[in-house]
Amino acid sequence: MNTIELWKTVQEDLRVELSAGTFSSFISQTKLEKVEEDEEKISALLAASSSFHQQWIKTNCSQQIKDAFERVTHKSCELQFTLAAPDSKQTLPLSSYGPLFSAADDSRAAYHRSTQAAHLRPDFTFEQFAVSSTNEMAYAAAQAVSRNPGQAYHLLFLFGGVGVGKTHLMQGIGHRILEADPQTKVIYRSAEQFTNEIIEAIQYKTTAEFRKRYRSVKALMLDDIQFIGGKDKVQEEFFHTFNAIHQEGGQIVLTSDQFPSEILGLEARLKSRFEGGLTIDIQQPSFELRAAIVLIKAKAWGIDIPMDVAQLIAGNIESTRFLEGVLKRLLAETQIHGNKITIEVAEKVIKSFKANTSESSNQNQPLTKISPNSVISAVCEVFGIRSAEIKGGRRQKDLVIPRHLAMYILKTEAQLPLVSIGRIFGGRDHSTVIHATDKITAELATNAHLRGALAEVRKRIA
Repeated sequence: MNTIELWKTVQEDLRVELSAGTFSSFISQTKLEKVEEDEEKISALLAASSSFHQQWIKTNCSQQIKDAFERVTHKSCELQFTLAAPDSKQTLPLSSYGPLFSAADDSRAAYHRSTQAAHLRPDFTFEQFAVSSTNEMAYAAAQAVSRNPGQAYHLLFLFGGVGVGKTHLMQGIGHRILEADPQTKVIYRSAEQFTNEIIEAIQYKTTAEFRKRYRSVKALMLDDIQFIGGKDKVQEEFFHTFNAIHQEGGQIVLTSDQFPSEILGLEARLKSRFEGGLTIDIQQPSFELRAAIVLIKAKAWGIDIPMDVAQLIAGNIESTRFLEGVLKRLLAETQIHGNKITIEVAEKVIKSFKANTSESSNQNQPLTKISPNSVISAVCEVFGIRSAEIKGGRRQKDLVIPRHLAMYILKTEAQLPLVSIGRIFGGRDHSTVIHATDKITAELATNAHLRGALAEVRKRIA
């Protein structure tokens, strides 16, 4: 079989082996560039769409790919990786271009008009969504809903904390539906906007127009549905809207920061409707997912960001919304000062960003009100050591890491002066504190155990 047929066969084998999210985000985006084989072995060159995709595949599923090739070809397989070359643009004779405006152009323009009318963000598409184990079930469900709105699951209810990607996935569904047919009626609103429209409809006696607009849609997507809790008139209207869309075979997608049964002031009949759909909890993004988000957003904004910088940001910034803020500051740094994005520049931006946001604490409260003794006690509890040991002069590895971590928290989050931190730890010089915090900052990018220890310390301080 030729290269195209071979890769297609291998992909079908991998579709069964890998999760839907991994297959869709990585395997389907990879090409089989070249194959060399003899009687006993085969050498396959895979072209990834980006350096991140290449590294992720090599790290996470190269063995599965190798096994799939061996199952299909019955030969031992050697994998090699490269980056896919950008599509070349060939100059064609003027007569070969055809009409100035093609049907494809018209369709694309209609799609853009439809997404604007539906109030969808242009960057909240599936292509710009990073997938990992924390959200792959939600991603797969969103894909299924977008392919068959109203058929796969009449209601998709996504819930989770701030910045886990609920809105992005919801709007990705809208984009995909409108790509297939720009004439489809799709509405995206926040629950607060929906509430305001109901109030205005009552005020100006336009409830008939409001109901006609909402109850005739093919896909209705409401963000932060917990906002309607306790609002009787809004819940009454939404209940009938929900039923009308459901009866016509339409699709409803809702997001919330709470499970349906936990939404205060929500009527029992709406709780029943919500729990009758597909309800998926999206967890906080892992380090790997945060790094992927950084790389995806950077590529979309035209920022050339090295892998080690992306990992540094992901290791120090836990909120996905703050990741975007750090990237914007990095972009400004390069545009204003002409600096290349390096580890040193990124560390400076992260430090500045943390000093001006609540990212330094998972609890949205700075640690400046916490005493140094509380920080040291929390670190000692997590690592199972005594306060006298962490403050002492012994340099064993099992003491150095927690000592450095405590210095890091006191400097970057409690914002104590360097001299004060050095005095706490047996009169150490300020340069020792700087070295310790720099070392922890770098380690957080690659050391999952250290990131977990930091999170546990923060919980105990809070």
